[in-house]
Amino acid sequence: MLVEFFLLFTILFFAGQFLQLQWTRKQLPPGPVPLPFIGNLWLLDFALKRETLMKLTNIYGNVYTIWLGRTPVVVLNGYKAVKEGLITYSEETSGRPLTPLFKELMGEKGVFMTTGHNWKQQKRFVMMTLRNLGVGRKALENRIQEEAHILLKLFKSKKGSAFDPQIAMVHAIANIMCNFVFGQRFPEEDADFNKLLKAISMVVYIPGSFWGRVYDTFPTIMHKLRRPYQQLFEYNEFMHNLVKDRVQSHKERWREGNEPQDFIDFYLDFMSKNKEDPASIFSEDNFVQTVIDLLIGGAETSSTTLYWGLLYLLKNPDVQEKIHHEIDAVLGPSQMITYEDRNRLPYTNAVLHEIVRYSNVTMTGPLRKCVKDIVVLGFPVGKGTLMLPNSHSVLYDPECWETPWKFNPGHFLDSEGNFVNNEAYLPFSAGRRACLGEPLARIELFIFFTNLLRSFKYQLPPEVNDVSLEEIIGSTRQPLPYQICALPR
Repeated sequence: MLVEFFLLFTILFFAGQFLQLQWTRKQLPPGPVPLPFIGNLWLLDFALKRETLMKLTNIYGNVYTIWLGRTPVVVLNGYKAVKEGLITYSEETSGRPLTPLFKELMGEKGVFMTTGHNWKQQKRFVMMTLRNLGVGRKALENRIQEEAHILLKLFKSKKGSAFDPQIAMVHAIANIMCNFVFGQRFPEEDADFNKLLKAISMVVYIPGSFWGRVYDTFPTIMHKLRRPYQQLFEYNEFMHNLVKDRVQSHKERWREGNEPQDFIDFYLDFMSKNKEDPASIFSEDNFVQTVIDLLIGGAETSSTTLYWGLLYLLKNPDVQEKIHHEIDAVLGPSQMITYEDRNRLPYTNAVLHEIVRYSNVTMTGPLRKCVKDIVVLGFPVGKGTLMLPNSHSVLYDPECWETPWKFNPGHFLDSEGNFVNNEAYLPFSAGRRACLGEPLARIELFIFFTNLLRSFKYQLPPEVNDVSLEEIIGSTRQPLPYQICALPR
């Protein structure tokens, strides 16, 4: 009798949950039928894969709803829908949902996972400090040049033998941000530096993976069963402690009135000037998390883009040859490459833009949260609703790109070989929540890429006939490890 009662209760409970979902669905754009508790995660293979989202677009159109567990998410697909969601309603879609796993890792602090007043103040301060520390000026370009030349020396030391360039490029790009926030670079053998990079990699990868979706779907259970996430939490704690130690060492040498030299100095100076303001959100917790947000954003995406870029050149040797020809014709062998040179190197610039478009390392892009009611392409989306502006669908929109599924630098060239931009080129997102580091990333990518191509010709190792374009999916999209031979030119 007890078993029968339990079965009846279970059936009625799940039926009630299912009916409640169906009622809620009526308030949202159409989409696949969700199941109680897991929503559409079974259909999505517990990941936001571009192929699955594209199939759903073919069924439900450019605005539809998927359920990540119990949470509905309105997906915007294609340039028109994403433009309306992020640019027309820039302020209304500026919220950021704090998922259970990110709440565990970051809390409601910093600049990446916050919303409202806290986010606006932290963002304004970061942008101001970026300008103060030289973004857009020659001083910053010189720092990037220094890291690029250290990377070139490392490539040259391989003497044409096969090696995997990934770690070297991560070190180089990450050191630019370390110099920005800490006021110093780290040697490649530094144990703390390498552990920091490992921590960044885990914090970027796991939340977007199967285990990340499981945690966000069943947070109470997974919080207690911490074993699958233990290493992630340990590395995250190490990263926070490392930043706290660096902040403390800056405090010990910092004196009010001194000229700030790095981001930590600027933050300490700002905190000191606002210490009497009880409403100030510039606390040490926000301080530490903002530094971590900058480190994560500054180490991962640009280095991954360059890693994809060399892979595409191995697959397209004719493209590499054209770049070499243009660089040789325009730049001298010892001339320092500047960001302004992109205007004299239209083909090289076009290839780099196509690498960014085609690799699309942020995949679908991060979630947004509507802070006001909006209507997108005729579909009402209520305040508090989560939204996924699918950046992949924009960068591969067949209405905007001639051959979206083919690596084609011609997407950024006119009939006379001049560089032309494309309005659907939105790899850094758009609107109020666009990537803060976009200006820095553009400069980094151009200077590194052009230096790497001027100095070396890249080939597969003699015993390798081809290289895979398969990917590793987490919160970013990475290629499978591969090896190259960098032959000095």
